[in-house]
Amino acid sequence: MPQIVRFRLDDAACAELGKLRSRLADHGIATPAESPSVIAAAAGTIPPPAREALAAELRLLALPSIWLETLGTVAGRPDELVLAAVVDAELLAVHSAVHDALAGRVRSPLAAYLPGTWLPHCVLATERPADAFALLHPVPTVRARVVAVDVQS
Repeated sequence: MPQIVRFRLDDAACAELGKLRSRLADHGIATPAESPSVIAAAAGTIPPPAREALAAELRLLALPSIWLETLGTVAGRPDELVLAAVVDAELLAVHSAVHDALAGRVRSPLAAYLPGTWLPHCVLATERPADAFALLHPVPTVRARVVAVDVQS
């Protein structure tokens, strides 16, 4: 199981995303058990020196807001329905800083989260994406402030 760097979202955004997940669960569609978040990086191992470098880098940055607004699927995960983010310069700058801090310090980075291939998103459903899409479309835009960045094993 890879270790991930995730952007934790503010309580109001988590509540809105939780309501979307609840609508799906009410119709028998599986949803993630963990709190809504956006994965910024993933690797086989993120050792303590990489975590320390990441923390030092993030102390210098303002954490962005993320506008989640497009329902879809992500390459390599066709059984999930996600709410994808609008990608802007501020979000890309923080994402690049995360990867600059991790560069050369992690083992087996996952390519899907590297700069240039990353599609920031929050997972809403873990099965039946077409049914989930039909239940949620049109979806309201969710403004999510990033309140923390953490490493999850």
